[in-house]
Amino acid sequence: MAKHDISKFKRRAYRKKKELTSFLRKVGNSKIKGILKAVAEAEKEVWKEVNCTKCANCCKTMTPTYTRRDINRISKHFNMTYDEFYDKWLQKDENKDIVNQSRPCQFLGKDDRCTIYAIRPTDCAEFPHLNRKDFRYQAKSKIYNQNLPLCPATLVLVEKLKLAIEADL
Repeated sequence: MAKHDISKFKRRAYRKKKELTSFLRKVGNSKIKGILKAVAEAEKEVWKEVNCTKCANCCKTMTPTYTRRDINRISKHFNMTYDEFYDKWLQKDENKDIVNQSRPCQFLGKDDRCTIYAIRPTDCAEFPHLNRKDFRYQAKSKIYNQNLPLCPATLVLVEKLKLAIEADL
């Protein structure tokens, strides 16, 4: 996926938002057997179409939630104390989560590559959280809906999952 393709994904996400939101709501409230297997299969297909390292839209438009362990690990890398690192780059959001003070992420390099990739926050390493055991809950909680226009991998997963599930119904 080239850098300029993000606008194409965003338009597609907004065009399909109502349909995909409705689908996610149904999945969140359903007892569809084999949903996690279907998600795992769809996820395998996603990575044939989307390359996160050529996108970095999450790093430009979102912020990870940092754990204490993340902050300790990353601050050590910079030879900083926890408090120095926190004061320089982090803040608490309205949910009391620890997040970046600004966007794009301060660790996003000029080449759209993470400058702390090997020690990045756990939230970054696990993003876009596609294949989770609590997929139904996440679908219901609107996490995937929020990410549809921001993350091409989320959009492609939900599209593929919708096709697979509707084919089985």
